[in-house]
Amino acid sequence: MHPVESAQAVPAELQEIHAANLQKMTERLAELNLALPNSPALAESLPRVWCSSAFVAEQCGKSPDLLIDLIDSGDLTRVYQETVYSDRLNALAVDSESALMFALRKFRRREMVRIAWRDLAGWSDLQETLMDLSQLADACIRFALDFLYRQATEKRGTPVFRDGRPMQIIVLGMGKLGAYELNYSSDIDLIFAFPEEGVLQDRKETTYSEFFTRLCQSLVRVLDDITVDGFVFRTDIRLRPYGDSGAVIMTFDGMENYYLTQAREWERYAMIKARQVAGDFEAGKPLMAMLQAFVYRRYLDYGAFEELRSLKRQITQELKRKDRMENVKLGPGGIREIEFIGQAFQLIRGGKEKSLQVRGIMDVLKRLGELNLLTAEDAEQLQRSYRFLRIVENHIQQYQDKQTHDLPVSFEARVALAFSLGFAGWDDFKRELDRVRGAVHEVFGQVFSLGKQESPQEAGRLAWSGDSDDAEWLKAYGFADVEATLENLAAFKDSAPVRRLTAKGAAVLDRLMPQVFEAMREFEQPDEVFRRVLDIFTAVAGRTVYLTLLSENPQALSLLLRLAAASPWICRYLAQYPVVFDELIDARSLFAPLNKKDLAAQLEWLLHAADAEDLEQVMIRLRQFKQQQVLKVVAADLMGAIPLMVVSDYLTYIAESIVEKTVERAWLALVQKHGTPPGCDSSGQSGFAVIGLGKFGGIELGYGSDLDLVFIYDCADDNALTLGDKPISTAQFYGRLGLRVRHILDTKMLSGVLYEVDMRLRPNGDSGLLVCHIKGYEAYQKNQAWTWEHQALVRGRFIAGDPKLKAKYEAVRHLILSLPRDAEALKKEVRDMREKMRATLVEKESGKFDLKQGKGGIADIEFIVQYGVLSQAAKYPALTTYTDNVRQLDGLAEAGFLSKENAETLKAAYCAYRDYGHKLVLQDDRAVIDTAEVAALSAKVGELWDKIMEA
Repeated sequence: MHPVESAQAVPAELQEIHAANLQKMTERLAELNLALPNSPALAESLPRVWCSSAFVAEQCGKSPDLLIDLIDSGDLTRVYQETVYSDRLNALAVDSESALMFALRKFRRREMVRIAWRDLAGWSDLQETLMDLSQLADACIRFALDFLYRQATEKRGTPVFRDGRPMQIIVLGMGKLGAYELNYSSDIDLIFAFPEEGVLQDRKETTYSEFFTRLCQSLVRVLDDITVDGFVFRTDIRLRPYGDSGAVIMTFDGMENYYLTQAREWERYAMIKARQVAGDFEAGKPLMAMLQAFVYRRYLDYGAFEELRSLKRQITQELKRKDRMENVKLGPGGIREIEFIGQAFQLIRGGKEKSLQVRGIMDVLKRLGELNLLTAEDAEQLQRSYRFLRIVENHIQQYQDKQTHDLPVSFEARVALAFSLGFAGWDDFKRELDRVRGAVHEVFGQVFSLGKQESPQEAGRLAWSGDSDDAEWLKAYGFADVEATLENLAAFKDSAPVRRLTAKGAAVLDRLMPQVFEAMREFEQPDEVFRRVLDIFTAVAGRTVYLTLLSENPQALSLLLRLAAASPWICRYLAQYPVVFDELIDARSLFAPLNKKDLAAQLEWLLHAADAEDLEQVMIRLRQFKQQQVLKVVAADLMGAIPLMVVSDYLTYIAESIVEKTVERAWLALVQKHGTPPGCDSSGQSGFAVIGLGKFGGIELGYGSDLDLVFIYDCADDNALTLGDKPISTAQFYGRLGLRVRHILDTKMLSGVLYEVDMRLRPNGDSGLLVCHIKGYEAYQKNQAWTWEHQALVRGRFIAGDPKLKAKYEAVRHLILSLPRDAEALKKEVRDMREKMRATLVEKESGKFDLKQGKGGIADIEFIVQYGVLSQAAKYPALTTYTDNVRQLDGLAEAGFLSKENAETLKAAYCAYRDYGHKLVLQDDRAVIDTAEVAALSAKVGELWDKIMEA
């Protein structure tokens, strides 16, 4: 059937326009001496397509060869495979930027005619249309970028990573492009990034940022400029950090700093659909992971409701101002309202419900129904409405290939739109559109009203606002010292952090405080709990996100209050390190400290993206890791979720993991600068080791314990030079390595100190070298060390470093501990040292017992153990196996130095004392208790001391 013969299918109102279009194409075919192929599909679809799209009709009229090619190739009636666009573009031969621009515009025009034709003819569903448009954009961006990159590198050189690999940019597609939902005449929103800064080896020493900025500007120009051949895609890069005032392209570090510290709330919504569309996809993975963490918060972020509600109000006001309420995208019940419903649930729950971390809105709506976050009926209705509205949007834009979402106003355009959608006329279409929009808007109103917080209890609101008789309300909450509480509350309100709160921050506090008052009824001493909580809030008020977390998460608030009631120490900890607040969200993980293997894995993951040369970033992440893990131990301890005696084990595991990574990172940084010492490699053979003594060596760390450390190294020649571009002597290398390890551990930063480090137990104490050669260490222990230094070695344990050096150290330790000793002379030295300590360190206070230094306390047990090991190891070598007091007591019992009964007595006392010590620290008390509480234990230990250690 000839196209003219099927014209009776055209509405009467469009017959004249259709006839004119056919006449134009017929004349053009004659000029070019061409003829349309005999195609039933063409004949049947052409009237509908041309009447629905003036753009398609115009393109075919101007270039009938385009239509002939689509028919002859079979492309018009065929579903494209995913790689068609890129395969065909890659087959094009272009040798200049102008040739590239021409080729892309010609390619785009052909494919846009095909996509519109298939849509308007009813041959493709919505999903195919959106996917074709998105993949077309992807292919054009990639082809243009690859060509421009080759041109730029030929002219200026190639940016490279530190390992010599070529560096390419990362192009992020935002919005509908990112979600594979591009509409017909959409612009494309792009953001550019590159991995790291550097300098090209060209004459001008062009920086990578300059090189890539020019590349991005060329890419935008190639895609966006309007020439005689049109454009490829309107390209918008204003969603980048800082918008129009920001750099065209930023490094990954710059992006991370912006999104984690300065980004506005709406940028989280924009990033939900972000997808890498071009560039180096492998290099882009860490950037995408960072952006994922920026978008999806670990807690239930109910603040998203108000943010989206506010953004929708602004859009509506702007539409009213411009008299554009008949906008199928932004108007009431439009596409944006459906997207906002999906995004609200994604932002609120996506951090915990991973299945919501998807880009496509249809997938989100389906999942919301499955999770019962929307009713099944509402979820299905929104999916149907979205399909309808997106088809309407595409048909509006296909009419003239214009980026508009407003319903047409001209008579012909209205008739064409209704006809394209299968309606008898405009009125029928408009009734259906109004019904769909009304249904969408109803669900939108329900969802966002549900998102509003329940009004806080009136009493709590009045107590916080001061609009009532405060004293009476405070009594109702159980407060005893009303005057002191009122003073604390007034001081809190008048504190600088609270006075500096923004209107948004003040609103959060207004929601939070009534909940706090209401919760005070649960506590026996609400006055003290309330005072502690106010101190925490004062410390974190400058970061509203922490107050929001608590106001929107009742479980987190409840847990914080329980911890505050249990320990003033943890209150100071939370105030000092608010980054750990996120851990309050999930009580299950909070009360389950990690074992050594899992700690190492989590720390490895945390540090994997940190450059070895970026020491500050490494130090910050190490501190965050420690703060989070220590909080887990404290919380589990306070809530009775772990046995009391494993507290020290967990705290020691945390320190071990940190020291291991500290040594690893310090080693890598020095090797990058100076190369490896002779005989060393990157597989762990570093020739360096960290030895832990005291509580660290004995696996007995407490809250706030410092680390007693000794650094040793091993090499054949101290004067041999390292194998690098900037060689230094091996002795210098290990000295600097020790300095760097200590610097990472005990430097005071805004994020705190990792550990106070005490290195006075190294050979010659403070006057000795920071890092000692293993042979020098052995010689010192043999020939110069005092008895008290050998006592310290009893708890000396390899912590981190070279496994070969571990074996050598343990051999030295065994040798020294097993030296033959005069038992009586040794006993006298140990006893004399203990008496000196007792005389100078015990605080004499009537009715009080010093857990560590008192007679029959911790130090007495430790000295008994140390004397036992030093006096018996020559005969019983197994005594040097362990470094902790409990297992050493077992070993001394097996050796016959102690009876099993006495060993059990000492172990029970030792464990009880440590238990008391942990509890006292968490109450901010000294390690001193009433004598009566441990009278029986201390008496038994004292008797054993006298029996074993007296002359």
